[in-house]
Amino acid sequence: MSRRPAYLLLAFASALPRLVALLYERTDITSAYVDKGDDFAQTFLDSGTYGFIPDVPSAYTQPLYGFFLIPLYWVAERHWLVIGLAHVLVAVATAWLVYELGRRVADSRVAVVAALLTTLHPYVVWHDVHMNREILDQLLAVAAVLLTLVVAEGRNLPSSKLLLASGALGVTSGLMILGNVRTLFVPLVLAAYIVWRRGWAPAPAVALGVAALVVAPWVVRNEISVGCAAITTDARALWKANNENTLETLRAGKWIDDVPLEGTPLSPQDAHAIYERTGRVVATDECAQMRFYRERAFEFMRDEPGEKAKLGVYGVKLLWQPWVFQTEGRPGRGTWLDLGRSVAEPAFMVVVYALALFGFTRLPRHFAWLSLALLAYQTLMAFLFVGATRYRVPFDFLLMIPAGLSLVAAWEWLRARRGIEAT
Repeated sequence: MSRRPAYLLLAFASALPRLVALLYERTDITSAYVDKGDDFAQTFLDSGTYGFIPDVPSAYTQPLYGFFLIPLYWVAERHWLVIGLAHVLVAVATAWLVYELGRRVADSRVAVVAALLTTLHPYVVWHDVHMNREILDQLLAVAAVLLTLVVAEGRNLPSSKLLLASGALGVTSGLMILGNVRTLFVPLVLAAYIVWRRGWAPAPAVALGVAALVVAPWVVRNEISVGCAAITTDARALWKANNENTLETLRAGKWIDDVPLEGTPLSPQDAHAIYERTGRVVATDECAQMRFYRERAFEFMRDEPGEKAKLGVYGVKLLWQPWVFQTEGRPGRGTWLDLGRSVAEPAFMVVVYALALFGFTRLPRHFAWLSLALLAYQTLMAFLFVGATRYRVPFDFLLMIPAGLSLVAAWEWLRARRGIEAT
């Protein structure tokens, strides 16, 4: 299959189920499961302030998703169809990038299968039409890995094109960090891979330098407008994932947002809720809170290493288990969504895991090591900050490519068997 029919097939396979999900979920798109970036985008368009409250700048979330929503709201409006169609287009673009990555790693057959597995993943079909920053995480992760291979294998590229590819990798890596602070050190993993493949060369340094330049304006903005140099000041999330009550809360079927917060200061998000109810602006010191919660989280890790180890292992389990962790406050509790979480998703992922295990033995060695390094990085982040399906899926394409290899190999084996029997 050549590129044009492959792209058409993938666009159809990506868009159709998401459009069905979008129409079904249309009443909840802008009223439930809403990301903090949505609040920031609305405030920015109303007042020119990027934060929860007009004239009160904030860095209480990773900025990328909010800036993704701003032009949508400005050009069109805050409407379920506008948001949903934009997400569908991102999903289509992601499938196309997985296809290009699969072509580079294997061949066009594997590429189509891997892209179909990625885009038809039951969890993301539903998740992609709702407000969530992970849809951008996945797009940027695939783009970053693809550009990494271009740079690492570009020995015959003219210097200008190699420099352009390295710069593009840096821009993509920087945006990835602005979208999800958990990926802060992913550019170092990609740079190490390039050094391994190419030896010491300017390309990885250029990529890292450009990534830093992409992130720097946001950090400087926070230093000037908020009061501290940070990508996000939401260290309370770090502490909620690392305190003496976290493991008990998770084992009780709750999420880290349900960790008891008695005696803690009001967060910017709490102040926003008060502002929404009363119109009263309550002062909060984001930077002081960031330092306060960060120190408490690090104290827990240092003073309770045994409890942290048990919590870390539980976080890794939540990341890699094939079923979706069903919290008490989950969206759609008791509906058909629970069937998807407990049946459709694990049925799909168990097959993917089995196929990927075999497929890794057939991957080019260099890409297998890169994939394992990135998956190990995700595992480490889950150990440190608690895992969940939503944090795993942006990098699931690294499993879909070896799974695609296995499926193509199985098909070839069946064809060969039929040919032998026919003779």
